[in-house]
Amino acid sequence: MTGSRRLHPSADTLSLRELLAVVESGVLYWRRRLESEEGVARQRAAIAIKELSQILDSLATQIAQGRETVRISADLPPQRVAPHACARCGRGNREFAKYCIACGAPLQAGLRSAPSKPPSLNIKIAGRSDVGRVRELNEDTFYAGEFARSDGTVGILLLVADGMGGHQAGEVASALARDGLKQTLTNALSSGVPKNDDDATWHALLTQAVTSANQQIYSHGQHYGQQGGIGTTLTAAVIVDGRAHIAHVGDSRAYLINAQGLTDEGRTWNPLTSDHSLVARLVDIGQLTPAQARSHPQRNVVYRSLGSDARVEVDTLSQALAPGDQLLLCSDGLTGYVEDEELAAVLLAEASADRACERLIALANQRGGSDNITIVIARV
Repeated sequence: MTGSRRLHPSADTLSLRELLAVVESGVLYWRRRLESEEGVARQRAAIAIKELSQILDSLATQIAQGRETVRISADLPPQRVAPHACARCGRGNREFAKYCIACGAPLQAGLRSAPSKPPSLNIKIAGRSDVGRVRELNEDTFYAGEFARSDGTVGILLLVADGMGGHQAGEVASALARDGLKQTLTNALSSGVPKNDDDATWHALLTQAVTSANQQIYSHGQHYGQQGGIGTTLTAAVIVDGRAHIAHVGDSRAYLINAQGLTDEGRTWNPLTSDHSLVARLVDIGQLTPAQARSHPQRNVVYRSLGSDARVEVDTLSQALAPGDQLLLCSDGLTGYVEDEELAAVLLAEASADRACERLIALANQRGGSDNITIVIARV
């Protein structure tokens, strides 16, 4: 994050004064760039200063009018409101629907809720990471593999980490996050933890694992004099017994994708995570549109990451998986160039998860490739 300013949102509110301070820090950063750069880089700095100054004026006006906080909208769409596929057109429909919402064909009568015991799922996984077209180092990392549980069953661990800090600090941070999470989970699972497979137990275990990784990265930064200059995002998923349990910090993302559609509108994708970034919060309060956020000069500023502070807040959630689902984890090097709808279209068009990774990386590179690009896919 540029400068030393940090945002500290509560569960559902954000201080406008904190946001103002962060934007002011961004203006100062780009003014220094304006003085030192030439050509296109100088023009980019001038544009950034203009855009951030407009946001400053708006925030200052709101504060002058007595507004101190604003509610943030991290709420995500309800997942899988349409689990019942139409045999004629393939469109998803709500449980207990009698006729397809898309084509009107009659649906199977008497559909009941899913059984309490989840079905055995055949899951194929793939992952790839690419340095991109601009950067010399790849500070992203990923993991996609299976792990043994004490009861003899097998689970799947997926993760994407996007390191930050430069001079290989980001590469170290993302690797520490990957290895730390794997180690904590492996130790716990081999000893029979968790005893229960309910969502809350998995959330607690994932939070413990991410917190431990955060402490390792923070201690590394303190020891090597990289305070405030080392960090990483982390989005991880543990898949067991037909459910994906997800932990999330930063602006890497997780998506659920299914050709049947996941909403009443028939949309084939749903975001499972919310970015912990400055531009995401500016979108929340109406200062930016989602399209503007995608190309905003401060789009890489995150206010929550592993290693930047001694403590970290971890988002956790769980998602039931069904045949036809695809779980996508990726760094912002992909989502900065490829729209959500395009992500889903590529995953649904490709016969293999590995080929989908290749196509998405190629697409991001064709459109600029200014950042490292990392993708992990689990296909049910």
